[in-house]
Amino acid sequence: MEIKHVNTPTDGYFEAIEIKAQAGLLTYTWANPQKLVIEHTEVNPAFSGRGVGNALVMAAVAYARAQNIKIHPVCPFAKMLFKKDESIRDVLFKERLVVG
Repeated sequence: MEIKHVNTPTDGYFEAIEIKAQAGLLTYTWANPQKLVIEHTEVNPAFSGRGVGNALVMAAVAYARAQNIKIHPVCPFAKMLFKKDESIRDVLFKERLVVG
C-alpha cells in the first residue's frame, strides 16, 4: 500500500492507494501552523479490515513528529486510536484550561 500526502496552507489529506485504487482517505485542516485537525478518515469498503485506517492515522502521526506539530483528532476513528495507543500521544494536542 502506498500513502500519498497532499498539503496546502489551509488543509490536506493522506490517501492510501493499493492496486491503483483509493483504499482510504484521511482529511485534515490547519487550526494554526502548529496544529492540524483530523476531520475525517474513510476506508473504501473493498479494503475494509486491512488496516488502511490505522495506516492513514500513523502517516499523519509520522508527519506531525517530523514537523514538530500537534494533532487534534475530531474524527471518531482517529480519536479512538489516540485513546487506544499510548505510543502516539506525544503528538496529541492537549487543551490548556484558562481560568480568569
